[in-house]
Amino acid sequence: RSGRPARPRTARPACVGGPRRPAREACWRTGPPSPRRRAVRPTPDGSYGELYIAGSGLARGYLGRPALTADRFVADPYGPPGTRMYRTGDIVRWTTDTSTTTALEYAGRSDHQVKIRGHRIELGEIESVLGAQPGIERAVVTARTDHGGEPRLVAYVVPAGTDRDRLRERASAVLPKHMVPAVYVPLDTLPLTPNGKVDRKALPAPPDDRTGTGRPPATPYEELLCTAFAQALGLERVGADDDFFALGGHSLSAIRVANRLRADLGVDVPVRTLFDTRTAESLARTLPPPTATTTAD
Repeated sequence: RSGRPARPRTARPACVGGPRRPAREACWRTGPPSPRRRAVRPTPDGSYGELYIAGSGLARGYLGRPALTADRFVADPYGPPGTRMYRTGDIVRWTTDTSTTTALEYAGRSDHQVKIRGHRIELGEIESVLGAQPGIERAVVTARTDHGGEPRLVAYVVPAGTDRDRLRERASAVLPKHMVPAVYVPLDTLPLTPNGKVDRKALPAPPDDRTGTGRPPATPYEELLCTAFAQALGLERVGADDDFFALGGHSLSAIRVANRLRADLGVDVPVRTLFDTRTAESLARTLPPPTATTTAD
């Protein structure tokens, strides 16, 4: 809970499964999902955290696996001295349904966490948002490197006929910018392991179909911006009305564009402006009138 110190919430589970039924009367707690060695504290209501289980029936550890035991069975700061909690690796949050009954909402696994451009991202949170969109049966998000060696989020969704542009718009309306997938790959089915879990290693590489299809630039500024966009994205061309971010742009590539404009035009363009305008056509309207030197160039 935020704003005041508090003991973590507890709940009596209706069915205890998964981690070998560690306790019939278990204490379920949520703490920050990362980094692993951060002091455990309760998360605010509605925020995601890693699920910890404690109680009199908790196992002593993994037989013959001391390293794994030390990693998963950690000291319980809220229990008597010497007691421990089990880190399940499940990312959950407390919710309240229509009957005002508290419940745990599962979002994914902590081992599916990635760090992209300084942001630590829980892939399960993105999958939950995508999976809740109309028409989406399943969604899996991974981090893959693009042709330039930079990581980007790739969303695999079922069914294959999913409208990628509409899904991107809906995701952008809910998720922070750094959590919006750059690429969407619709599939008929997701590859599964023999245990019935998604086989992330078998997911196909996303097609590199990022090709600018917009209209040609019509002004010197549009031409300069289209060239800067294409170079930052590693593409042959970008049209004046192509969306920079729909083609794979992100904060670092936006900084490259801003640096290019500062060098070529002597104009400081905030990266925020590029996020707001998104196209060369719209960004050109925010720039000062071109000088004779700019026109000649």
